[in-house]
Amino acid sequence: MKTIVEDRAVELGEFIINNNSTVRNAAKQFGISKSTVHTDVTMRLKTISPSLYKDVRKILDENKAQRHIRGGKATREKYKNLRK
Repeated sequence: MKTIVEDRAVELGEFIINNNSTVRNAAKQFGISKSTVHTDVTMRLKTISPSLYKDVRKILDENKAQRHIRGGKATREKYKNLRK
């Protein structure tokens, strides 16, 4: 029998894959902390559904590789809006 936590981990994994989502976006959508999302999809999902874990891991690795670019864009927008 699956527990609520295991069900949530699978739901989070599917959400991240279907929406190409970040951990932060998934946390916001589900109303839980980023730490909980990260724990669910990296640790719990590995034992519950290894194939789903692999797919989620690819997206998380891609997001990690792009985060410096996203951060730069966010900073650029911030200061662009401050000038107006």
